[in-house]
Order: sequence, then structure tokens, then C-alpha cells
Amino acid sequence: MSELIAQKNKPLRLGVNIDHVATIRNARGGGFPDPVRAAKLAEDAGADGITAHLREDRRHISDTDIERLTDQLVVPLNFEMAATNEMLKIALKHKPHAACIVPEKREERTTEGGLDVMKGRNHLKSFIAVLSDAGIRVSLFVEPEPLQLDAAYEIGAPVIELHTGAYCEARQVAREMEHARILNAVKSATDLGLECHAGHGLTYETVASIAAISNISELNIGHFLIGEAIFGGLDSSIKHMRALMDKARAQSDGMRIA
Repeated sequence: MSELIAQKNKPLRLGVNIDHVATIRNARGGGFPDPVRAAKLAEDAGADGITAHLREDRRHISDTDIERLTDQLVVPLNFEMAATNEMLKIALKHKPHAACIVPEKREERTTEGGLDVMKGRNHLKSFIAVLSDAGIRVSLFVEPEPLQLDAAYEIGAPVIELHTGAYCEARQVAREMEHARILNAVKSATDLGLECHAGHGLTYETVASIAAISNISELNIGHFLIGEAIFGGLDSSIKHMRALMDKARAQSDGMRIA
């Protein structure tokens, strides 16, 4: 019973992705709005970490942003990266707290799905080893599919982040089915001893059912929070999201994965 209570009361971390502050900046050029300023505001509002994705085409976050984030953040930086030699060199140069390896296609507007770990296991295994040896916590962004989690475990990934996009986009019965998929994946991750995170597409409406799964230790949320900040401010949007997460976690009953 004490183990159950300890797990149930474990705080849920919130990582705030500031990519799309940079998207707005880059739409016009110049230095405003500044994503590093947004990251510092997110820190003050209660974010446990900051996520930034440095893409191959530099469509939003820039190399200079990563340098400044590394120098100025107090909370951990989660560096989202494709499994390329260029990004590996950048990660090893700056040594962020964490690196989340994500799939990346130049033609996509945003990350469209999880890594195919089964197909890319040999390539990914070497990246995990090098990053881990440098003291960087590695996570793999994957679909909530047990076979992908098995592959992640086999190649030495300590953390997985479940892609919640399909759940957030679904409605009614389809959403219930996607939620069941996520629950099943969390159980698989727990059985394997993997730390489990989740993110992509989460909103005020959809966050509670994911936050209530107490074996998930971290949510990474960005685009929605930046959008809400236009209407009520970044501080307000983050604090409201945090309140919804904390309420769902506190009221969680029967959502713990044994």
C-alpha cells in the first residue's frame, strides 16, 4: 500500500516547448519575440524543464537559441533532435540535461509520429550510447505500441516519450480507444523498467486523462501553451495547465499501472 501511495503522489513534471515562439519570430525576422525570454518566463511560471527542437532546416529554434538556453536556464533543457551526426555534435558540445530523439521530415509542418525504433535500432543504439556516455539523459519519441517499446528497451533507451497526437485528435469512441492504447503502452514501459513521458497535441481539454496515469512522470507541451499565451499571457497558460495536471494526478484513482 505504501508503494501505491508513493507512486500516486509523485509529482508530474511539466516540460514547456518554446519552439513556436521562435516560429513567430522567424516569420518576420529580427529578434522578437525572444524564445529564451519565453523560456525564462516559463521557469518563473513553474515549468520543470524547457524543450527545444533544433531542426535540420532551422525553421524555428536556432543554434544561437540553443547556446543561450544552455547558458541561461536554471531548469533542465530537453534538446529534441533527429538522429543525425550534425545534431549529435551539437548535443555533445552543449551537453543539455536531456536529449529526446525524434523523427524528422523536411516537408512536415510538425512532428507527425513516433520513431520506428524497430527499423532503426542499429543506428539509434549508437546514438543512445554516445549521448549516455556524455551524461545526457536520452529519451525516444515513440508511438504507444508495445513492440516499439520492446525495441527501445533492447537498444538501451532509459526513457520513452509516448506520442499523444492521435489521442488528442480523436473524438468520442476513437479517443477512448486511443486512451486504451496509451494505457497499454504505459504498462509495457513500466514492465520493462522504462521511465515514461508523454506529449504532442495536449490541450486543457485533453491533458487530464493523460496526467491521471501516475506511471507517466513528465508531460511535454508547447504549441497549445504558446497559442493560449496570445490571449492570456504565457504565465497564465502555464499555471492553468499545471493546475489541471496537478488536479488530475491528485484525483487519480485506479489509473496506476501495476
